[in-house]
Amino acid sequence: MTGKTGRGERADATRELILVTAERLFAEHGVFAVSNRQVSEAAGQGNNAAVGYHFGTKTDLVRAIVRKHALPVEQLRLRMVIEAWDSSDVRDWVACLVRPIADHLAELGSPTWYARFAAQAMTDPGLRAVVVTETLDSTSLRRIIQGLDECLPDLPAEVRAERGDMARQLMVHMCAERERALALGAATPRSSWRDAGTGLIDAIVGLWLAPVTRP
Repeated sequence: MTGKTGRGERADATRELILVTAERLFAEHGVFAVSNRQVSEAAGQGNNAAVGYHFGTKTDLVRAIVRKHALPVEQLRLRMVIEAWDSSDVRDWVACLVRPIADHLAELGSPTWYARFAAQAMTDPGLRAVVVTETLDSTSLRRIIQGLDECLPDLPAEVRAERGDMARQLMVHMCAERERALALGAATPRSSWRDAGTGLIDAIVGLWLAPVTRP
């Protein structure tokens, strides 16, 4: 039993090392600019097929990275959703979207790579579906969408869809931009992820409540 346990622990440690290494390389160089072989080598694996052995294809590896972060974000989000359950305030529901991601990135310490990785994955036609499936199909997000729908002003369907896309782009790419600046040691508009989350919430609430110019 001890031998099996030891092998299992070593395999788990290897998987985690590969995940962390892949996330960093994908964030810094792009998902398709980095081969599985390069990930294996950078993770110090003598077997260049280690990624395939532990995860399968590159898409499977991307899915594993997303899942690693999706669970803690979902746990944070569920707690916020429970607190906001009966709210009719747009800001409360926007906070449920933004705050868990910002808080998760803060909890990871420094440096982080996930925001940049996610931004690249979301803009790739082949990988976007993986991210959407693993992160957007959750109980908490369905309740947030319902909560927003119930308290947003009466917007034309096409405007609501457009602003939903805008809000998503702001969340994904502003987090990635802050992470990039932190990695480079560059100045950032906000001093912490908490404050950055507040700024995003302000902007997205303003976006949802902005007037609509009729044609």
